[in-house]
Amino acid sequence: MELVEASIMAGADRTGKPVKGKKQHTRKQGPEWASGLKQLYDSVIEEPIPDAFKDLLARLDDGKR
Repeated sequence: MELVEASIMAGADRTGKPVKGKKQHTRKQGPEWASGLKQLYDSVIEEPIPDAFKDLLARLDDGKR
């Protein structure tokens, strides 16, 4: 994709200046700790469920039947 086409898609005219009335798409940069917290959350989500926890859930399910 050419630079001119990319700038037009981003809401700029052929001179590269923003076009009045076009919303600029900018990504907000959060605080540094936010990206670290997201990485930690993602790593915890990807961890497998421990066998002891699976066993506990199975025993709880059996008690309801």
